[in-house]
Amino acid sequence: MRVFLPAFAALTFALSAALPAGAVPAPHVSVSSLAELEVPDTPFDAGRDANADVDAALARAKKSGKRVLIDLGGNWCADCRILSGLMELPEMRAFLAAHYEIATVDVGRFNRNLQIPARWGITTRLAGVPALLVVTPDGKTLVNAGRVSAIQDARHFTPQALADWLAQWTA
Repeated sequence: MRVFLPAFAALTFALSAALPAGAVPAPHVSVSSLAELEVPDTPFDAGRDANADVDAALARAKKSGKRVLIDLGGNWCADCRILSGLMELPEMRAFLAAHYEIATVDVGRFNRNLQIPARWGITTRLAGVPALLVVTPDGKTLVNAGRVSAIQDARHFTPQALADWLAQWTA
C-alpha cells in the first residue's frame, strides 16, 4: 500500500532522515506549528552597514572556529520573518550561537547589499529569500553552494524541519 504525504511532510521527512557526517542534530523546537511562532515584523534593518556586520561575523568566526551564517532577507518577506521567528526561539538561539557566527543582511527587494552574496560568487539574482549563506570560518568557502535559497518557502516547512535544515551545515 502506498501512502501519499503532503509535500511539506515529505520534505520534513527527507530533511530529518539523515544529517551529513559531523553535523550536530538540531534541538527539539518548542513549537509544533508555524502558527505558534512569534513572527517579528522587522527583523531586517536597512540602516545597518551590511559589509561591517559580515566582516565582524567573519572576524568572530576566525577566533571561534564556527561557521558564519549570513541571513539574507527583507521585511516584506513573510518567509524571512518566519525564519527569523524560528531563530529567536530560546532553544534555537542557543543552538545557533553555539555553532555559528550570524550576520543578518537586508537585501530589500533584491536591490540592496547584493555585494554580500557576490563575495561568494553569487552574482545573479537570488532565487528567493530567505537566502542563507553558510561560510567556513576562514571566509573562503561557501559551504551550501547551490542551496542558499532552499528554504525560500519557509512557510511550507514544519518548525522542526527548518531547525534541521539549519543544523545540517554545522559540520
